[in-house]
Order: sequence, then structure tokens, then C-alpha cells
Amino acid sequence: MRARSLAVEGLAEFVRVETGTADLAWPPTQLTPEVLTAIAWFFSTDLEVARAKTETAAAGIVTARQKINPTVTGGGGRNKTPDSIAAYSISTSFTIETAGKRGLRILEAEKVAEAARIGVYEVAWEVRVRMRNALSGYLVAKARLAAVEAEDKLRGEVSSILQRRLELGEAARPELNQAAAERASVTNTLRTAEGDVAEALGAIAAAAGLPVSAIERRPLELSSMTGSSEVAAEQVRRAGLLHRADIRKALVEYEAVDTRLRLAIANQYPNIVLAPDLTMEEGSGQYTLGSILDSLPIFHKHQGPIAEGEAARKQAGAEFLALQAKVIAAAEGAALEYRSALVEWQTAGEALQRVSRQKTASAEAALRSGDASRLDVTLARLDTVLLRHSSDDAFERLQAALGALEDAMQTPVWAAIPAPRAEKAR
Repeated sequence: MRARSLAVEGLAEFVRVETGTADLAWPPTQLTPEVLTAIAWFFSTDLEVARAKTETAAAGIVTARQKINPTVTGGGGRNKTPDSIAAYSISTSFTIETAGKRGLRILEAEKVAEAARIGVYEVAWEVRVRMRNALSGYLVAKARLAAVEAEDKLRGEVSSILQRRLELGEAARPELNQAAAERASVTNTLRTAEGDVAEALGAIAAAAGLPVSAIERRPLELSSMTGSSEVAAEQVRRAGLLHRADIRKALVEYEAVDTRLRLAIANQYPNIVLAPDLTMEEGSGQYTLGSILDSLPIFHKHQGPIAEGEAARKQAGAEFLALQAKVIAAAEGAALEYRSALVEWQTAGEALQRVSRQKTASAEAALRSGDASRLDVTLARLDTVLLRHSSDDAFERLQAALGALEDAMQTPVWAAIPAPRAEKAR
């Protein structure tokens, strides 16, 4: 992984195909969620394993399509007559499958292959989720860093004003010491916030399958991830039932189990084996055509495999209904949580803007009229910055709720981060 870079052969073309941007400059001038997600898909070993499983399942279809090969037997010798006549024989056998067994085997193999392809989507979505979570964490860390930087700057201004006042005899030493202690605490928080941003950048690199050095000097363009809008619960529920890979996969697996049961039922009917035979004795030929009913249902009628198939189908049906109920509950819960987080974030943002305008305008007006000092204006701005922390908390909860909403639907809410597909771009 340490040796990987954006210059890896084939990466540029893969990203261009996945993002649908044939004219994308490479290396990209800025890293967007769309580009980063495509890079993560390119380097994902889990996806390679999932795609290998689809190839194995596709090979199973080839096996299912094969007909039973014929057999050939031969023999020769002499009979125990005075003339010692030489005798030779050759016989073959051809199996004719009845009750549509071959078609059922093919259908079952096709359903298994379809489930494997859906499994690729499932793994690709997991890769996308890791990237989305990493990008969300980076957005939150950057927002917190910006707020702490602004607070640190304003507390520095407060300390400078109090220092000047102390020199003029207009402030007391304890007041300055208190301001200095508060700034020292904020400075420590600033160092922590800077570390959080660096850690979040490392998480993005890890999600992309790249070393940090490959992306740390390239700007991240994540503005598409900050927008939010209302989403109806019915829309989320419907999207979850239509798009979730586990729902689709469970349906296909049920069809495979049902086909397996039908094949067990078909196995009650014996196959027909045709066995033509040719015997030669001193140039004279004798032709016969034998026939066999293979595996006659006398001692049993495949009740065991049929019972197992019926039980497996019943279990698959129950598991699907349970999964469906779980998905509906998760979708409705995610929609409610997202709506609550969205309202909280919007309310916090509106309150921040309102208080910012009111306090700053009032302090500046008082400063112009001589009723307030520069320190009062700085403290008013500081109060506004402190309110940003609650807004950042609401933004973090919104990002988490948005992630849960996407997981419930397995459908992108951010247009910039695409949904995965089963086939790898070439």
C-alpha cells in the first residue's frame, strides 16, 4: 500500500469510466468524493474477492449446462467350440434426462451467479460507506478546527487589549491572567483539532487504499456533501426495499432454493439410458438396443431430499420476511433521525446567524457612539464563535444521520458519490 500512488497503471482510465468524466485531468487538480470513491473501488481487495466469486459462479453455469457424456465398452475373445470362433463386441450408452432436470440445474446455477453479482454491489457499497464516513469525519474535523482557530484568534485579541489596558492602569492583573489561561486552554484545543484533521485525512487515505502522501497535498472539494434537504419516510422505505443488496440477494437465493426443491422432485423420475450393442462373430454381426430406467423409485421416492428442499424453502421465506421487516424499521427510523438532525442543524445555523448579526451590530454601533470599547466588540464576536461549537455538534449529528439514511436505502443521497456497480470498468 505504501508504494501505491495516483500514477498506478489503469487507475486514471478506471476513475474516468466510473465517474463518467472522459476528460478528467490526471492526476486530478482536486479530489472530489466521486473521484475518491472510484479510487477506493480500484484498490479494494474485498471487491476483487467478490468479483472472483462471480467468476466461480459463472463457471457453475457452464457445468450445469453440460449433458451427461456417453459411455463406451468393448470386449473380445473366442468361444469354446472346436472351431474356436473369435467374438468381438462393442456397446455404448446414452443417458436421456427426464422431467427437465438439466434445465432446473441451469436455472439454479444462474440464480447462484446472480446472487454473486449482487454480492459485488454489496461489497462495493461497504467500500463506499467507509469512504463516506471518512469524508464526513474530515468535514466535521475541519469545521471544528475553523471554529477553534477563530476562537483562538479572538482570545488573543482579548489578551492583547487587556495587556494594553494593564500597562495604562485600566485593567487588573487577575483579569489578564484569566484571559491568558483561557487562551492557553483554547490553544491546546487547537492543537488537538489540528491532530483530528490530520487523523481524518489519514482515514480518507486508508479508505481509498492509498498512503497519506498520495493525497495530502491535493485539495479536497467536498462542498457537495454539505447540502441537505427533506426526505420522506415513504421514499426511504421504498428505496430500501428496491435497492438494498441484501433484499435483492435474499430474493434471488429464495428462487435458487425453490429451484433446488423442484430438482429434488424431478429426481423422482428415472432417467432413460439407451444402450446400443454390436457383437461380431467371424464376420457375422448381431445388433441389439438395450434400455435402462436409471434409479427406479422403488425403495424410496426421494422423500428425504424433497423434505429438505421444502424446509430450506420455508426457512428462506421466513428469513426474507424477517429481513424485509428489519429493513422497513431501519428505513423509518433513519428517516426520522435524519429529519430531527436536519431541523436541529438548520435551527442552530439560523440562531448562529441571528445572534451574530445582533451582537456584532449592537457592539459596533455602541463603539461608534462611544458607549462601548474595542474589547466589547471583540467579546461580542467571541460569543458568536462559541455558538459555532453547538452548530458544529449539530452538523456532526446530521452527517451521521445522513450516513444512516443512505445505509438504510443503499442509495446515494449525495449526488457526488455514486452507487457502485457489479462489473469492473476496463
